[in-house]
Amino acid sequence: MKKHIFTVKDIVRITGVTARTLHYYDKIDLLKPIRLSNNGYRAYSREDLESLRTILFFKEMDISLKEISDIMQLSKQEQLQILKIHDQTLIEKQQRLGAIISDLEDYVSGKDIFNLNIFNNSPILPLSEQYSREAKMVFGEIEKYKEYEKNIEKLSDKEKENLYDEFANNMEKVFKKLAEQIHKLPSSKDIQKLIVEWKNYMEQNMTCDTEILKCIANTYKSDKRWKNYINQFSDEDLSGFVYRAIMYYCKTIR
Repeated sequence: MKKHIFTVKDIVRITGVTARTLHYYDKIDLLKPIRLSNNGYRAYSREDLESLRTILFFKEMDISLKEISDIMQLSKQEQLQILKIHDQTLIEKQQRLGAIISDLEDYVSGKDIFNLNIFNNSPILPLSEQYSREAKMVFGEIEKYKEYEKNIEKLSDKEKENLYDEFANNMEKVFKKLAEQIHKLPSSKDIQKLIVEWKNYMEQNMTCDTEILKCIANTYKSDKRWKNYINQFSDEDLSGFVYRAIMYYCKTIR
């Protein structure tokens, strides 16, 4: 059977790629036509068409054209070995994308960014680490915070993760309780009992004297992120309510 030759127009019609793409692949020596006539027309063989399909397949897998060019020079067996490695990379990207979609859905539904797992497995530091470093800058000169840092440094990464998760759960629990009783005075017995519960959770990590309690209270009141996080548990200004309750507590324990 006579060997069939395809024009650029034929290739465009068969594959859907643009003529500009074919010209570019020719320019970078990724897919060279079998001949270029005097009038400038390119021609491709059936083997070229199969090579193009392979190139397009690799491109769909987010492999760069430079990498594709290198891969195309290898034997079929060598290509398969490289693609096995790339397959694992795609699986990791899929997992990462799934986590991002989950975080996005949580955020759109009203969950505060403070509670999201964004930046995990990312060059960007996880939020827990970011908040930890920020806290060091804000509270670093307070002796009780320095004591807390020393205790944290003794823990393994897994122990730190468990500690942060438990702390987040406890904070959410006590803020929800405070939200349920926001109609009461910050100085009331029930609210002050909850502030003691809140303080006990805080003291699982560090000793909280009035200085650091006031610093935390002011952060709840003035830091937009903390305000948003706390206020998600109530339709009212819960962060301001918690601030007043903590400040009242600090007066009573002098």
